[in-house]
Amino acid sequence: MKTLYAILFGIAMSIGTAFAQAPVDINTATAEEIADALNGVGASKAEAIVQYRDENGAFRHADELVKVRGIGLATVEKNREYIVVESAGE
Repeated sequence: MKTLYAILFGIAMSIGTAFAQAPVDINTATAEEIADALNGVGASKAEAIVQYRDENGAFRHADELVKVRGIGLATVEKNREYIVVESAGE
C-alpha cells in the first residue's frame, strides 16, 4: 500500500511541475501572454494592464498592478512569483 501511495505521489508531483507557469514581463508582454501567465487575469484584465502601461509608462514593480482597474492586491499576491518587471527602463 505504501508503494501505491509513493507512486501516486510521484505522479501528482510530476503533473504539478508539468503545468508550472512561466514568468511574464508585464512591461513587454502582450495581453494574451499576460492572460495566459497570470491566475485570475483574463483577457479583459490583461488588456487593461496593457492599456494602463501604454498610457502611464512602464511598471517599476509588481505592486503597481493594483493601479489597474480590476486588479487587486490578492491577484498580485497569488501571481507575485510569475510577475517580472525587468523592462521598466529608467
